[in-house]
Amino acid sequence: MTTATMHSPEPPRPHSPVPTAPRVIAVTGGKGGVGKTTVSINLAMAMVLSGQRTLLLDTDLGLANVDVMLGLSPRLTLADVFAGRCELRETIIEGPRGLLVVPAASGKRHMTELLPQQHAGLVNAFSQLDLPLDVMVVDTAAGISDSVLTFCQAAQDVILVVCDEPASVTDAYALAKVLSRDRGVNRIEVLANQVANPTEGKALFDKLERVTSRFLDITLSYLGAIPRDEWLRVAVQRQEPVVDAFPGAPSSLAFRELAARISQWQAPQGPRGHVEFFTERLIAAQGSACA
Repeated sequence: MTTATMHSPEPPRPHSPVPTAPRVIAVTGGKGGVGKTTVSINLAMAMVLSGQRTLLLDTDLGLANVDVMLGLSPRLTLADVFAGRCELRETIIEGPRGLLVVPAASGKRHMTELLPQQHAGLVNAFSQLDLPLDVMVVDTAAGISDSVLTFCQAAQDVILVVCDEPASVTDAYALAKVLSRDRGVNRIEVLANQVANPTEGKALFDKLERVTSRFLDITLSYLGAIPRDEWLRVAVQRQEPVVDAFPGAPSSLAFRELAARISQWQAPQGPRGHVEFFTERLIAAQGSACA
């Protein structure tokens, strides 16, 4: 593993003017093993390669692995932020190509048992973070824990990753149900992962959309599919994003197309800058959770 370097407040290279607010995208999945973290890493890296200032936030507070999958060795993590040992800025490390990463902790059971109101410490930390960002990709834990729901509610866009397993579709429906019923999330983008071909990906979406349209007040949109790709497996073993290690691989092309499609989405509205949109949504989420 390479040892990560602390990030300077200055952007690593020239960029376009700072937008009014960064786009905050939560990548989530109903169950583990669907490739959610791989999607988060490669989407974030594809954004960086397209010239966008991108921060990847690992919010799997118990079984974090973004740093491992990128070959980084963080000195500080979100566990240190929650413990009051450091500020959020001190956890930021620079990954490949200038991708900024906020690592979470792995194997810290107490991090999975935080009360909803304890997330306020992270909210306060974000309010102190002053970095010019275009995109923040939030890699959530799997399942329907409070932290997953809170970060999905806080983000402007939610990408739900599914794969061709019955449990994946069932658990994706359960997550969509709880997000809609308990957190007021009424729009989700669905990404089919590890599919044999585009037809399989669309069929997966159709299966999930049929049941949600019958029983839930939520709108699902088909974002696309990432193909099953041997080059992606090799990149994971090498602890590198496939979009950087093997730019011509089928999965790399799919991730780049995904990033380009997301870049065409309507820009975040309002005068907020940096991560204020994210923190304000988190504060609202904490208020509803504690009410």
